[in-house]
Order: sequence, then structure tokens, then C-alpha cells
Amino acid sequence: MKVLDVMTSPVLTVGPGASVEEAVALMIGKRISGIPVVEADGRLAGIVTEGDFLRRVECGTERQRPRWLEFLVGPGKIADEYIHTHGRRVEDVMTRKVVTVDEDADLGAAVALMEEHRVKRLPVLRDGRIVGVVSRSDLLRTLARPAIAAAANGGDARIREGFLAELGAQRWAPSSALVVTVTDGVVDLRGVVFDDRQRRALRVMAEAIPGVRRVEDRLVWVEPNSGVVLGGPEDEATEKAGEKTGA
Repeated sequence: MKVLDVMTSPVLTVGPGASVEEAVALMIGKRISGIPVVEADGRLAGIVTEGDFLRRVECGTERQRPRWLEFLVGPGKIADEYIHTHGRRVEDVMTRKVVTVDEDADLGAAVALMEEHRVKRLPVLRDGRIVGVVSRSDLLRTLARPAIAAAANGGDARIREGFLAELGAQRWAPSSALVVTVTDGVVDLRGVVFDDRQRRALRVMAEAIPGVRRVEDRLVWVEPNSGVVLGGPEDEATEKAGEKTGA
């Protein structure tokens, strides 16, 4: 997926000359934790976030250093901190060095940038101008999208093809052949695995395919050291049901 596919657009922005009160009111009213700061020509100037308001004179949270440490830090740094804690305009408090991402970038690249720079959102640019924002919440909404119906994807045959294609791409896949059947969106897995983690990974693989309603795990796990053979959860459930009915 591309950043363009999941980003929030159009994006709420604020100008560098806007007041701090205006920016805070927007963040509270829209229930967002950060706003890109944009020049009149659409160029990104910075971003203002909740973190930029952690140390403010109004809250009594401005940084207090002992005299000797202020001497080591220097007057320039102290003056810069004063601007940040007392400034009345967005340009006084905003973060100027902004990590951005291009709209055509892969979603994985955006996530890597978030992790590397420890940020929650990335302004999305097109030719240097902001066209959206991609945030952690956008990623969550992607996960929450309803699965596409199996019929729309070509039905059971498409599900099976998708599973086998993914299986063939994994180095951890079982070396023994698997029997995979799909009926009305229910995936039936049969075969032998030699590590229980492979069983779980195969279940996750099947469940991730759009249109899958349920996975029936009938895989046999052979413990390589002891040779102990264990059936799948579906087989165990069938045996327990038989014991209860006396079958």
C-alpha cells in the first residue's frame, strides 16, 4: 500500500502567525494532537504538537535550571527556551525540523520513519506542498477496514490461490506438502509440521486472506526429538465431542 491510500486528506493546518490559543483551540476542538504549520504558498513551515506545549509559563512548567548549569548552557539556549515557553505565536513554539514522507512512498517506509524518529504522524508532501497527514490512527483504521467479501475476490478458488502464493514465499513454510481446501470461505488445513510455531503461522496466514470466515486446523504436529504425534485443534475438539456422546 502507498501512503496516498491511507493518509488523511484534506488536512487541517495553521499559519505561522496564528496565535498559540488558536492552535490549542483547534487541537482540542478537533481532538487531534498535532497540526502542520503551512505558509501562505502551501509550503510546510513546521508542525505544532502537544509536546510543544508541555513546558509553558501558563502551566508553571517552564524549565528551571540552577545558575551554574545556565552558565554552561549559554544565554542563546536559555533565550530560545524562553521564546518557546512564552511565545504567543505558533512560529515561536512549532517544531521546524519536520520528518515528512512523499505521497507515493510505500506504507512500510512511512512506518519505518515513525519508528526511527519516534513521531506519531508524518506530513505528506507532493512537490514540496502538504497534501495530507499519515498518523498511527490512520494505520489503525487500515487494520479495521472490513474484509472484502470472498465472492468479490473470486470466491474460494481465489482464497486458496492467495494462501498457496503466500505459503510459497515464506522460508519457514513446512517442507512437507499441505492439503488446502476452501469451502464457503472456510479453509481446511491438513498435513504435517515439525514445529508448533509453524502451525500457528499457517493459521495466521489463512486468517489474513480477505474473505476467509474460519480456519479448520487439522495439521499433525510431529515433535522431531521424541517422535510424539499430536493432532490439530479441530481433531481434538472432534475427539472430545465423541467422548461426551459415547461415540
